[in-house]
Amino acid sequence: MVEHWYGNVDFTGNVTRALRAIDGALVVVDAVEEVMVQTETVTRQALQERVKPVLFINKIDRLIRELKLDAAAVQDKLNRIIRDFNGLIDTYGEKEFKEEWKVNPAAGAVAFGSALHGWGFTIPQMQEKGLKFSDVVAYYNNEHFEELKEILPAHSAVLDMFVRHLPNPLEAQPYRIPKIWLGDAESEIGKAMRECDEDAPTVICLNKVVVDPHAGIVSTGRVFSGSISEGDNVYLLTGKKGYRVQQTSIYMGARREIVDTIPAGNIAAMLGLDLARAGETVVAENVKGQVVPFEKIKYVSEPVITIAVEPKHPKDLPKLIDLMQKLSIQDPNLVATINQETGEYLLSGMGELHLEISVKDIQAMLEVTTSQPIVVYRETVTGIGGPVLGKSPNKHSRVWITVEPLNEETIKLILDGEISEYQDAASRTRILREKGGWDAKDARNVWAIDEHTNIVVDQTKGVQYLREVRDTMIAGARWATEAGPLAEEPIRGIKINVTDCQLHEDPIHRGPAQIMPMTRRATWGAFLSAEPTLLEPIYKIQINIPPEYIGTVSGILSQRRGHVIDVQQKGPLAFITGEIPVRETFGLASDMRSKTSGRAFWQTQFTRWEALPKSLAKEVISDIRKRKGLKPEPPAASEYIDTL
Repeated sequence: MVEHWYGNVDFTGNVTRALRAIDGALVVVDAVEEVMVQTETVTRQALQERVKPVLFINKIDRLIRELKLDAAAVQDKLNRIIRDFNGLIDTYGEKEFKEEWKVNPAAGAVAFGSALHGWGFTIPQMQEKGLKFSDVVAYYNNEHFEELKEILPAHSAVLDMFVRHLPNPLEAQPYRIPKIWLGDAESEIGKAMRECDEDAPTVICLNKVVVDPHAGIVSTGRVFSGSISEGDNVYLLTGKKGYRVQQTSIYMGARREIVDTIPAGNIAAMLGLDLARAGETVVAENVKGQVVPFEKIKYVSEPVITIAVEPKHPKDLPKLIDLMQKLSIQDPNLVATINQETGEYLLSGMGELHLEISVKDIQAMLEVTTSQPIVVYRETVTGIGGPVLGKSPNKHSRVWITVEPLNEETIKLILDGEISEYQDAASRTRILREKGGWDAKDARNVWAIDEHTNIVVDQTKGVQYLREVRDTMIAGARWATEAGPLAEEPIRGIKINVTDCQLHEDPIHRGPAQIMPMTRRATWGAFLSAEPTLLEPIYKIQINIPPEYIGTVSGILSQRRGHVIDVQQKGPLAFITGEIPVRETFGLASDMRSKTSGRAFWQTQFTRWEALPKSLAKEVISDIRKRKGLKPEPPAASEYIDTL
């Protein structure tokens, strides 16, 4: 199973999802631009999932025709790209794989070529044909480069590299399963997946869900053990629902071919799993209680830009809602929401291009207008708040909650997938103590971990009926963190401690309608008491320019609250690596082009959340609240703190 990647950071979500289903990856690098921020991103993603990479260095024609390099200079540049790529494997690869997985051009693990002109080769192929780099340069200098397509067809080079250097499922699953599956690799199911056993119970990890206008929801995923056939009864572990598979097929390019049975080691497309989403674990119905889910798919970026979408004709509103819903099913990095206060239909994505492509998909079906892009923020705290008392609406139950910031080590453990709700409590407790610096009691009593890196912890002692309302209290805490009190932006990186609770003895008086608002209210009161602030998204930016523009570009970044981290000279180009707030990137393209005479080429990638400067925070919070139809000033903590 092989995937190839290159391109814009806005689509790294597609790469991340593809990784789960494949064993080998073709990483494409531009010969002129060399190893860029996106190369680093996709290579790191591959190595984290134990997907073996090989390298294709593309656009060699540009080195000869545009940069006018001779054969020796071309080879120097290519050697530098290979060295830098192997440096990424050395940095991000695991100890037992990094040396073996470094690409060796002499062994044919690197292909060189021009996709535009249809030619490519590996060093062994070049030697077989008795050709040298100087011959390729000569073909271009003599304007005979069209002949290269016949002599060195690109598909032959790439396929030869795949066959020789990428693993088959029988080789790959033994080392991939312990990395990507949360269960015991030595258990019966774990052993079946490691051995790619087609006679074992069915276990599938979905990596793609699309909405076909004729067939409905098509769920695609890797069969890691067993087999899947039309009519099989399966169960979604995350969706918690059973289904009967209506049809099974495999992909032949963009087409689906219906087949009766698809055994382990293959990628299967299934119809009939309506609640399926990317990252879901699908198992045979008869083993649903014995199998734990696959590791959650970890995205390197998050939706950081939002636009409002509105139909030109009010009658098209139901169709717009349906289209936005389908888009968010197909692309989990696209978040469609409705602002209940303003009635706006909002679409959040990983960048301007990501949203632009999504809007074009909508516009192909109906006429819509869109707002200017808006940056997505997160809310967090810098201090400790509480204990804060929250009362249920009927005043019969009470909860006391404190809120504090999570340390960076714990946030990283969540983002890296080292701790999650699904793993066994003993493992999570050990990791939180050893790597997160947690107190043993708190580590043992983690109730919930959400997608925005918030943790709910039980610090109570001997509270009656607590077990019965635990799930409802977790739901109330999640309700509180979905949209915080500062600006109705998601809350990130906080620890919610339930310190005490008094619950009514009659279950009728402690249902969800009482417990959820009580928990949310106390959480918000503690949050607002804990020095709350906004976090803004930061892009890592890499800019390739002629050296004479280094000062100009540095000035552009500093004017936009950005800064330069590193400058390197690679041949005729300078490579600037820096950081810039997402808020400051609107209009960057026109600014960069006008001040560098169009000579700058750059890529951005979301890198982290950072506290908004205090001088800006008040203004930004006010602007967001006005846009959402709220009072300009955020509420005071006292509005959410009950008294005895």
